[in-house]
Amino acid sequence: MDTLANLAMGFSGALTPLNVLIALGGAFVGTAVGVLPGLGPTATISLLLPISVYLDRTGAVILMSGIYYGAMYGGSITSILIKIPGEAASVITCIDGYQMARKGRAGAALGISAIGSFLAGIAATLGIAFVGPKVANVALAFGPVEKAAMLVLGLTLILGVGQGSKLRGTAMIGLGLLLGTVGIDAVSGEERFVFDVPSLRDGFGIAIVAMGLFGLSEVLMMVEQKAAAPAILAYSRRLRDLLPNREETRRSAGPVARGSVIGFLLGLLPGGGAVIASFVSYLVEKKIARRPEEFGHGAVEGVAGPEAANNAAAQASFIPLLCLGIPANAVIGVIMGALLIQGVTPGPRLVAEHPAMFWGVIASMFIGNLMLVVLNIPLVGLFVSLLRSEEHTSELQS
Repeated sequence: MDTLANLAMGFSGALTPLNVLIALGGAFVGTAVGVLPGLGPTATISLLLPISVYLDRTGAVILMSGIYYGAMYGGSITSILIKIPGEAASVITCIDGYQMARKGRAGAALGISAIGSFLAGIAATLGIAFVGPKVANVALAFGPVEKAAMLVLGLTLILGVGQGSKLRGTAMIGLGLLLGTVGIDAVSGEERFVFDVPSLRDGFGIAIVAMGLFGLSEVLMMVEQKAAAPAILAYSRRLRDLLPNREETRRSAGPVARGSVIGFLLGLLPGGGAVIASFVSYLVEKKIARRPEEFGHGAVEGVAGPEAANNAAAQASFIPLLCLGIPANAVIGVIMGALLIQGVTPGPRLVAEHPAMFWGVIASMFIGNLMLVVLNIPLVGLFVSLLRSEEHTSELQS
């Protein structure tokens, strides 16, 4: 009953006209950021950090949290339509989401992504409200050994998800680790493999690397297959025909539920986050699927599970921040900086010292997720029409 009473207090603050407008702005900006490859929520929130000074504590966190989980929604759009991940956590969606688009089911993939993200976001927010402070204690046990184990898990998942040669997969892991050593060492501050090039001091951004690998390869394939029939662009203009059918909805229910749980649990762990959660969800769905051969060729489960997982992980990562003062990832670290600017010290005493802010932010997550699904579902037809316009452009060029 205390939790329900606290949520009622949170909604009384989150439903003020200003906070509702802030939540809408954060959701819209986050979606736009997710659609634009290479930008990412970390850079966007950093750029908007000065604006938080002019907002109250609750409004500042509502804005930045909306941008974060809004980017999870938007990142799947370009992954599905043009196989270019708008956000790092949407890399895995490129595999089956784009194949669904090639089969004329881009609208269904976008609809499943939006609905699955909404359900996972609501589930994760409920988890924050009811069990967050208790479960967050798990993060305290994460030391160097546990972080190393998480790293090994992530590298193992790459081999599990890959469909080609394991030797080539291992070589790509080695290349990725090599690229990851470029930049300034976080511990010693020494420059590694910079070669006096200032732009290399920040290292290689994962979103930019993923955009180049997926996007450039797709452009080259489209040039090579210029004469192929563009079957992916045969869409109905009616919204109801763009949304998932009954069979696709049935097949998505289990992956969304499992992805929500996986994302929530991994979101609690420092270093876990949305990227690893989406890979874990994809691998789990592939292992338990009745028809695993469909994965990589447009399996709806390969879209529903990872999209639910990355949204649940994004919102669950607020638990270590608000309850323990531990930033789970770079985005949460920037939000932590915004809290410190506002004179709020994240940690175990935050709930007791700033209850209105804590519960207001949680209540705003319910509102923000609802806004995002309302924004995204009606725009499915618009997103799909972008590919239709590409078809007309190709015809004119030919």
